[in-house]
Amino acid sequence: MKYKRILLKLSGEALMGSRQYGIDPTRLAEYAEDVKAITDLGVEVAIVIGGGNIFRGVAGASNGMDRVQGDHMGMLATVINGLALQGALEDSGIPTRLQSAIHIDEVAEPFIMRKAVRHLEKGRVVIFGGGTGNPYFTTDSAAVLRAIEIKADVILKGTRVDGIYNDDPEKNKEAVKFDHISFDDVLKQGLKVMDTTAFTLSQENELPIIVFDMNKKGNLLKVVSGENIGTKVNL
Repeated sequence: MKYKRILLKLSGEALMGSRQYGIDPTRLAEYAEDVKAITDLGVEVAIVIGGGNIFRGVAGASNGMDRVQGDHMGMLATVINGLALQGALEDSGIPTRLQSAIHIDEVAEPFIMRKAVRHLEKGRVVIFGGGTGNPYFTTDSAAVLRAIEIKADVILKGTRVDGIYNDDPEKNKEAVKFDHISFDDVLKQGLKVMDTTAFTLSQENELPIIVFDMNKKGNLLKVVSGENIGTKVNL
């Protein structure tokens, strides 16, 4: 395996499958199978998942809700998704731990960096919920922050497209895909990989990002094996 320890970033919307909202059990099971394929080979896996399938703070704020209140609701949504993913992973025989940046002791451990690393070393998948624990920060920022803290080799951003394009491939069939691109070129071309705070933090810490299609079975294993899947962003 090219990468020993990874941070997998999934959007909340990824869990919807073909639904309009909520969680699709079939999609959860598919993700669990893909994660098991790499943990069985000794890869240490941490996961950060969004909450957009349940609630998005920015959307709430645009409709008149207090932004801080909305962001806290979004953080709770990520814990709900984390619990769902934890259940699917454990149904597949993968030992897990759910850690939350906001204290919900009855359902999740508090986030403690050293404890998270110890879980990974013991072969457990660690799911980080609750974002960063602070409003105004996205789960992209949480993913980069946690990846740096646990010293992950790479951030794998699983999406529904197979990489980074110079335009939206769902709207423009002539859009060109990048196999590799530098942090500087992403910023110069105004490409949307992550929010600016998260992306800059990744660049400053020289943490590579790979954007790939998580919904294609086997892609996660291919990426971790070092195959040229998706788009790699580094210095």
